[in-house]
Amino acid sequence: MTRKEFSTPDIERIIFYKLARRGAWGEAYVPLDTITRRISKKVKNDGKRVRSVVDSLIKRGYLLPHKGGKTISLNPSKKREILEKIEKMLS
Repeated sequence: MTRKEFSTPDIERIIFYKLARRGAWGEAYVPLDTITRRISKKVKNDGKRVRSVVDSLIKRGYLLPHKGGKTISLNPSKKREILEKIEKMLS
């Protein structure tokens, strides 16, 4: 399996897509380690870069941390923006 060099916006869209497919909105959350591990299999620089993108998304309000930051979910108040970004990735 080859790893690709994704830009930061691409990694953000991948995170949004993975969480949206799992229905992780609001109080329905997913373990951060699981998301990081799955995405880092395809992204260069492993989980460090994915973690930094996740931290950035939390600071900007797109992701909500739960259980002391060990789990994350998508912010339902930004649902329209998140779905638009996912749509850009799929088109």
